[in-house]
Amino acid sequence: MINRHRDNPLLTRSSLSPTRPDFRVVGVFNPGVARVAGDTILLLRVAEAATPVPGESAACPVYDESTGILARMGFPADLPGLDLRDPRIISSREQNYLTSHSHFRVARSRDGVRFVIDPEPAMTAATPYESFGIEDPRITEMDDGYYIVYSSASRYGIVASLAKTRDFRSFERLGVLFPPDNKDVTLFPGPIDGRYFALHRPSHSLYGRPEIWIAESPDLRCWGHHRRLAGVRPGHFDSGRVGASAVPFLTDRGWIEIYHGATPENRYCLGVLLLDASEPWKVLARSREPLAAPEAPYEKEGFFGDVVFSCGCLRDGDTIRIYYGAADDSVALLTMDLGDLFDTLVPVEQEPNRSTIE
Repeated sequence: MINRHRDNPLLTRSSLSPTRPDFRVVGVFNPGVARVAGDTILLLRVAEAATPVPGESAACPVYDESTGILARMGFPADLPGLDLRDPRIISSREQNYLTSHSHFRVARSRDGVRFVIDPEPAMTAATPYESFGIEDPRITEMDDGYYIVYSSASRYGIVASLAKTRDFRSFERLGVLFPPDNKDVTLFPGPIDGRYFALHRPSHSLYGRPEIWIAESPDLRCWGHHRRLAGVRPGHFDSGRVGASAVPFLTDRGWIEIYHGATPENRYCLGVLLLDASEPWKVLARSREPLAAPEAPYEKEGFFGDVVFSCGCLRDGDTIRIYYGAADDSVALLTMDLGDLFDTLVPVEQEPNRSTIE
């Protein structure tokens, strides 16, 4: 059974200040998670918005490539074709924009519950591929440091980018891993039989659906041998789209991947995949029911309600701590026993509507 921490949500928008006075924090959520020298580290996604002035229907921050600063863009109230129905998107006839602009900040804790947030951003937009912001970091510890895969949004689409750190005080960008549109990328911790593996989610196909794929690499730079891993399931909590969430961790039964699944109506839940230990492109079992679904008030109501979305977890023996974004608004924590997690799994041959590609 899952246990939501009694202090949830642990972090809210009121926990930190905006980067400049004409912006406001509209969400702190979807943190990457790591353990460093006994500390729990959260790499927070912090979303900031700009307030419209008289005569505008909307405004948003956008990174200006020519000046290297975050600029404010306003949209006149009489702009033809302006669509503001989705609180996450400003849609015009020429271009879609995000209503908020995200950067990363580091939060540190000795007990994994009470966090101190660094006052300055750890990473902000710095390339043309990041002009609409950087989002949803996932942290994998390797022998030579911590690798961070994150989504970069711009007018060129959404790409998966890679950065590296040793101390979560300085960060080195290593470039784009997967071209647009691709997101929900997470790296397995270390090579398997001499190869690195990544889960990813290509999108915007005319025929396919947003589903989980797996790729492999000899060096964390050149990726190939892409294969579909797990798809959507009609009639289930993951009938609309699926994507990787936490970094996979190895157990005596295989790799555990906590993933997210959404319905076409955008209700986001967490599920579980069990992957073969030596051949991680093989799915052995999958949860039929959600591991966690939006039930608490802070999960059902917020910037974008009905969302439970994780980018990372920590394992302490048989206890799994899942840090997650609630309603695209705040950071919360749930814990569960590894045995209970296994109890949610159903062998894939028993899965209804099963569809595989060898």
